[in-house]
Amino acid sequence: MKNHVVKVLKTDFLNPGVKRFVVKKPAGYHFIPGQATTISVNEPKLTNQSKPFTFTSVSQSNHLEFIIKTYPERNGVTKKLLEIKSGDELIIHEAFGTIRYQGPGLFIAGGMGIIPFIAILRQLELQGRLAGNALLFANRAATDIILKEELKEMLGNNYVNILETTTDPNMKNGFIGSKLLKQYATPDKAYYYICGPEKFIIIIIKHLLTLGIEKSRIIIEKQQPGSAFSSVMLNPPGQLN
Repeated sequence: MKNHVVKVLKTDFLNPGVKRFVVKKPAGYHFIPGQATTISVNEPKLTNQSKPFTFTSVSQSNHLEFIIKTYPERNGVTKKLLEIKSGDELIIHEAFGTIRYQGPGLFIAGGMGIIPFIAILRQLELQGRLAGNALLFANRAATDIILKEELKEMLGNNYVNILETTTDPNMKNGFIGSKLLKQYATPDKAYYYICGPEKFIIIIIKHLLTLGIEKSRIIIEKQQPGSAFSSVMLNPPGQLN
């Protein structure tokens, strides 16, 4: 696996726990929106500590961007990334990943599950191919929403925020259930892209299968045989509330 040492060009915070990194793109480096790479800090004793993160930049950009949720309470890579600033160096590897855009559809994101969709939606906007796509973005609180203005500008009324509790008339209150999915599962949605915590993904898959969405039209990260996701996909559920 090839190592690429990259210089950090810029960092900022999108909210107190989510940090954005813009780094120099290695010559000839290529990725497909939706893919990820492993990142480590280029410091002695840290180069062997790596963690996968997903690209949020478009493939044609002359830089790479990552938006990363940090965990200062854990003694891991993201804690060290909190200290990284412009001029520091990271190590990235080759791109990998399995969420690929296959056609117009409904993107369903839970929390930081929005990350792989950011690059995909930005790429589609760049290519003038956003038509027919919509996004349901679920978070606990309004302060957890990232890139709200950009997503709204890209998707307009096809961008919907769902919060566990809200009185904001511009957002949906509660959780993503079959009723909301049925509203957006229109005939023009050929595919259903899901990303988020495992429990969130399993619940959404069950709802979609109950609504009659074919398994071949549900796009998630590929899982190993025997995983919870594989079990749900192979055994369609009964009626859900």
